[in-house]
Amino acid sequence: MPRKGLVFRRVQATDPVYASDIVEKFICSMMWEGKKSTAQRVFYGAMDQVAKKTNDDALKIFKKAIENVKPLLEVKTRRVGGANYQVPVEVNPFRRQSLRDSLAAAVFAGTRG
Repeated sequence: MPRKGLVFRRVQATDPVYASDIVEKFICSMMWEGKKSTAQRVFYGAMDQVAKKTNDDALKIFKKAIENVKPLLEVKTRRVGGANYQVPVEVNPFRRQSLRDSLAAAVFAGTRG
């Protein structure tokens, strides 16, 4: 918590093809070594393949997949009387978005998040 007032969240720019901020965040999360054009080419190529295979709107399918990745609960450790307990806690919506981005990028990279 800052001492000198509130910190406002920055607005993410939208991507040029779908005009969606979720797509732009996903492209930025899968980008390596600053190569954004390569990440865009890979992402848009994958979206074209999804659109061809499903005969449906690729953006709608992408948003549904991203919503399915978001965690609703996480466990936090609570110490009660000398014993540690794993207590399920609902995830803050902003943290849910950041976890969604990191998990989706880990799945894309083929690693566990």
